[in-house]
Amino acid sequence: MIWVHLNNMQFQIPQFIEVENKIVGPLTLRQFLYLALAAGFSFILYFILEIWLWLMITAIVGAIAVCLAFIKYNGQPLPKIAWMAFSFFWKPRFYLWQREAKLVSIPEVENKRKTLQQFFSEMPSVKKLWQDLITTKTPIPKREKGLRTPYWGRKPKERFEMFRKLTGEKEIARRVDYR
Repeated sequence: MIWVHLNNMQFQIPQFIEVENKIVGPLTLRQFLYLALAAGFSFILYFILEIWLWLMITAIVGAIAVCLAFIKYNGQPLPKIAWMAFSFFWKPRFYLWQREAKLVSIPEVENKRKTLQQFFSEMPSVKKLWQDLITTKTPIPKREKGLRTPYWGRKPKERFEMFRKLTGEKEIARRVDYR
């Protein structure tokens, strides 16, 4: 527990709330119940079945109990995954049908409307623009500012910072302070 002091008042903040408490030795209550139920079932079958059949059933039930008690997949316990799978197959699916909207075309508007290919053919190529931004020393008009002489004793208006992405790649970006 962490104690937080606010205005001379103390509050306890619980930590590790997703971790189950160990009740029976190194086992949680849920793990202990899975193993105890398997052991009880095996104990009852010992008096009912032949030894060879009892051994086979006990091995199968014991393996299932150990799997239910200890196996986790993607941080989720196996009983929860089994319950979700059961409910997925048991419950009916909900399919929603939506009617398609009919498009009404007006000939005057259709003649004025350009196709996507025509629209993008009039625009400058983004790849070409990016290449120009990276390789040229002269500024592209209306796109970027030209290189200025270094600041001698003056503070620059724009500041740039280098940061590292999650992939480890370094990148420089303009810092903007909204003050």
